[in-house]
Amino acid sequence: MSTDQTPTRTAVVTGASSGIGAATARALAAQGFHVVCAARRTERIEELAAEIGGRAVTCDVTDDASVAALAAQVPTCHVLVNNAGGAVGTDRVDEADLEGWRWMYDLNVLGLVRVTRALLPALRESGDATIVNVGSTAGRWAYEGGGGYTAAKHAVKVLSETLRLELNGEPIRVCEVAPGMVRTDEFALVRFGGDQERADAVYAGVDQPLVAEDVADAISWVATRPSHVDIDELVIKPRAQAAAHKVHRT
Repeated sequence: MSTDQTPTRTAVVTGASSGIGAATARALAAQGFHVVCAARRTERIEELAAEIGGRAVTCDVTDDASVAALAAQVPTCHVLVNNAGGAVGTDRVDEADLEGWRWMYDLNVLGLVRVTRALLPALRESGDATIVNVGSTAGRWAYEGGGGYTAAKHAVKVLSETLRLELNGEPIRVCEVAPGMVRTDEFALVRFGGDQERADAVYAGVDQPLVAEDVADAISWVATRPSHVDIDELVIKPRAQAAAHKVHRT
């Protein structure tokens, strides 16, 4: 009788307590990964980890010590999904709430840098690793009232490109998955400070915006390509969305 000696591959997903992060954790678990679910909301990630047979690690990507504690629990990492992110406000540049802009940059950009830097030894240890950075079409288009968020997501795009250059020659792939309009429970609600009516208006009349599982499916696909295949970037939008300013509504 033969036994399967293939070692379990480990994936780390940040921002795993909801939305794209939670869906990605489920998708990678379905592909056979042992998933480390990292986020600030402990109860949520503990429930998710129990559901998928993974592990919950409470982590705030804006805190150096918290990220170091995460890395200490992951000696080997095959896939890192830098998903933690978010947006607040729709202020114009000439009325910018700099605290909000600072929060977005720290979470979306510096958080990605903290986690990647901390987990690079574990990624190298695997001998065959993939970094997936969750960007956005906001990293490709500008739009009024989106300066703080688009600046942060443009930075994610450039960071992904820079990492690919700097890690060239090492067995680590770097991909950015950049979703367009995705309807999740929290993204728009957080952006509009809990105003459910304004959050709902973002998707009003749009025939089938993306959902978290659509993006998770793309991330899982990227992470499971043959190791010599690097999907540099993958932009995924609903059919109804042609551009930031061009969304078909009924």
